[in-house]
Amino acid sequence: MARKRKGRDISGWLVVDKPAGITSTSVVNKVRWALEAKKAGHAGTLDPEATGVLAIALGEATKTVPYITDALKAYHFTVRLGQATNTDDTEGEVIASSDLRPTDDEIIAALPQFLGDIMQVPPKFSAVKIDGQRAYKLARDGEDVELAARPLWVEELLLVDRPDADHVTLEMTCGKGGYVRSIARDLGAYLGCHGHVRDLRRVWSGPFDVENGLTLARIEELARTPELDSYIQPLEIGLVDLPELKCTPEGAAKLRNGNPGMVLAATIEYGDEAWASLDGEAVAVGVYKAGELHPSRVFVR
Repeated sequence: MARKRKGRDISGWLVVDKPAGITSTSVVNKVRWALEAKKAGHAGTLDPEATGVLAIALGEATKTVPYITDALKAYHFTVRLGQATNTDDTEGEVIASSDLRPTDDEIIAALPQFLGDIMQVPPKFSAVKIDGQRAYKLARDGEDVELAARPLWVEELLLVDRPDADHVTLEMTCGKGGYVRSIARDLGAYLGCHGHVRDLRRVWSGPFDVENGLTLARIEELARTPELDSYIQPLEIGLVDLPELKCTPEGAAKLRNGNPGMVLAATIEYGDEAWASLDGEAVAVGVYKAGELHPSRVFVR
């Protein structure tokens, strides 16, 4: 018999303003402890040295994580020009350098190369799996890691500051699976001067904004108090990009049992994904077919 997991059955989202120097998994563990939550997970890893929005899903909200990881995200980051590192950030060793420093106009002219649908090779020191092993582990063991390029949608890439000749600050809005370190590396290569990320901050992710995030220090201060609970946002926020269909109590009962349930008429196409609600509370996510929602995820609260 499986051992029952201890903790509170709480569902929703807590937005953390992640500090540098800690892994995303460690943040999840601290939040789970602070809230005494039975279940928690994050929606999109941040590198240990990166800061900013880390959305933590609690309880039934973990079922909505894919909709946040698929959503657009925005990053504010500084590229160190003139140096390439083996990790594509400041944690690695410098493997190439150049005295060339592009002008602001040259940088701006290069940015369109990284807009739209692009193919991006992840950093060698990343969590991408190769034959079942993480790339960063193979790279640390001295193996020559070759990673395949992956598609990425980049909606916006802007130069926002040029602090000095060696640094340029950019803002990027992109889709799922983007590596800012790869953008810095590839921009430096395109400009002929090399480059790597000096600092990185995620300013928003889907519906979650860093301005509404709690610091870890604040979370530890409020740990296991009702005040910390007051910062938990509803599960339904994770579904904002899907159409909402209202259902009857009878339809909700069927959906909660994993069966198709009747939903009220709405302007939605046959076969579209949507979520059903009863009195504003999410009941299930599924596919709409002829007046019914066929559930793929059911929320039990």
